[in-house]
Amino acid sequence: MMPDIKANIDAVRHEISRMCKHVDTRENQPKLIAVSKVQPLERVRAALEAGHRVFGENRVQEASERWGALRPEYPDIELHLIGGLQTNKAADAVTLFDVIQSVDRIKLAKALAREMEKQGKQLPVYIQVNTGREEQKGGCMVEDLPALLDECQNLGLEVVGLMCIPPAGEDPTLHFALLKKLQKRHGLKRLSMGMSGDYALAAAMGATDIRVGTAIFGARDYR
Repeated sequence: MMPDIKANIDAVRHEISRMCKHVDTRENQPKLIAVSKVQPLERVRAALEAGHRVFGENRVQEASERWGALRPEYPDIELHLIGGLQTNKAADAVTLFDVIQSVDRIKLAKALAREMEKQGKQLPVYIQVNTGREEQKGGCMVEDLPALLDECQNLGLEVVGLMCIPPAGEDPTLHFALLKKLQKRHGLKRLSMGMSGDYALAAAMGATDIRVGTAIFGARDYR
């Protein structure tokens, strides 16, 4: 059964707005990024028809297959890469995406800087921080952030913020607080945190970008 995508988007936006008012934030309402990975085309189209234009994807190839056809129809789409990126996919990522949120190592920063120069682009990037110190997850360690940030800036990358994905099953509060502290320490403007299960908390804790998938599109079918 097709979920009511428009109603879901409206509900998520309402809850984000409610939480921002609850904490009396002086910042603009967070940007809602609809995470469309693995979702059927008809659900993505429903979001587009509802007027939503900001989407997140985890994989370059899947995103290229989906948005290569849709983008000519909706030229005002803003695409965020929120998944891990291999250096050999840097050229494709720079071609396709408008924002890259998963820079987590110097080698990748160098590859992206080369491709942006080659393609004549300057995409905003976020540094992903592994706040939970999970070996299997992308993101730089907290202690490595200053060096990575310095290198990105030396390469001419436009680092606008930080991103994190807290460990599954843990209370995300401490992870969000840590990312906020790091954002302030390094004078960055944007903070990408919060997903379907904790987006209201993220809004209350100062997120500027919130990545919501299943709460908008329904459960993913990985078969």
